[in-house]
Amino acid sequence: MIIEYSVAAIAIAFIWMVAFLIRLLQKGMVTLGESNRTLVEVRNAVHGLSQESSKLINTANQVTVDAKHKMRTVDPLMESVQDVGEVIHSITNSVKQATNSRTTAGPPRTNRTPTSPKRNIR
Repeated sequence: MIIEYSVAAIAIAFIWMVAFLIRLLQKGMVTLGESNRTLVEVRNAVHGLSQESSKLINTANQVTVDAKHKMRTVDPLMESVQDVGEVIHSITNSVKQATNSRTTAGPPRTNRTPTSPKRNIR
């Protein structure tokens, strides 16, 4: 009789263990299904982001090309401005030298003609 109870207990334990494993595997399948859906969503998001980043890179390249073109267009103007600046600097130096040579040479000579006294007319 003890053997019968032992076999029955073993059978009940085995059935309980099988039921527990079945529920565990079902929960595992649900978790794997959710993980699979999440991976699909992540793949779609990454694909969308990669397309947007490609568009952004293309736009940045176009802006860079446009900026380089505009810089090449403005370069001659900047060179002209630099030339004008050098000419003005040269003129300023010449005026300074002329002023310095004139002040060191003594008082300037002036040709004044005698002037008549001012008359107040009312």
